[in-house]
Amino acid sequence: MRFTKIIERILVTLPIMLGVGIIVFLFMRLTPGDPVDIMMGQGGAVSQGEMAQLRHEFHLDEPIWSQLGYFLADLAHGDLGFSYVQKRPVTELIAERLPATVELAAGALLFALIVAVPIGIISAVRQNTAVDRASMAGAFVGISMPVFWLGIVLILLFSVRLHWLPVSGRVDYDVGLAERTGFYVLDSLLAGNMPALISSLKHLALPSITLGLGVAAIVARVLRSSMIEVLRADYVTLARAKGASEPLVILKHALRNALIPTITVVGLQVGVLLGGNMIVEAVFSWPGLGRLVVNAIFARDFPLIQGAVMVYALTFVMANLLVDILYTYLNPKITL
Repeated sequence: MRFTKIIERILVTLPIMLGVGIIVFLFMRLTPGDPVDIMMGQGGAVSQGEMAQLRHEFHLDEPIWSQLGYFLADLAHGDLGFSYVQKRPVTELIAERLPATVELAAGALLFALIVAVPIGIISAVRQNTAVDRASMAGAFVGISMPVFWLGIVLILLFSVRLHWLPVSGRVDYDVGLAERTGFYVLDSLLAGNMPALISSLKHLALPSITLGLGVAAIVARVLRSSMIEVLRADYVTLARAKGASEPLVILKHALRNALIPTITVVGLQVGVLLGGNMIVEAVFSWPGLGRLVVNAIFARDFPLIQGAVMVYALTFVMANLLVDILYTYLNPKITL
């Protein structure tokens, strides 16, 4: 029964994705700037005939509804189009860059959870103490700091001054990493290449901290609020009255129920990490999807922008579905 519900929820995402595709298509056509003018401006003097030929090749000389028809027809066959600038299929370009973005998002999320969960629990258990106030003040600072500023500060401290961590890229070129999956940490483990693993983790550290610190602050504050409410519940008082140890009461009875609203926030932040890391990728020269999209926006590369936005939208939808599924395991009373 649960599996059937999951399939139904997945099928519901299809019209959502179609709507997202149509909206981004129309908005891109309404933005100022001609892709052909931008491309030809970079290539020197060209004739009007050559520019007209390119517009005809990209169907830009046809009405917008005809262009939308071509887009939807390609989308029905799983084709996101052909990049105007890079002259390659959009799916191929996204597939090359997506592993780097996913690896960075996973590293940032792991860092955020490792930091946020203990802080949230300790702050709730020791409410209104010096530890609680210091933790929440730190969380407020973490939310307030712009990621581009934090990234530059971390580079100046850990790379320029201390020389502990690299400034940019994903791995050192001399480690001889054989790329299999596109996830360098995983590829290093599969190959048993320890120098590559150490190098990839070092390169991943600073951008993950930069991207994950704000998420850690949000999750810590939400978990603290949820834990404070749960710790006052009757079933927690009953567990203590029965003689359960305090760690058991906190981790088994309180934390399980406090995780329900926290998971909602984490699920939303997963989409933010994947879709909102463009600035971090630019600061650390991380070769991910974010940098690819930024360059495509400046070049008015419509197919590439449309494909990337649909990938981001799918990420949000799947993250919300995963959150709903986790709800049913944490609280069996909740159904899909």
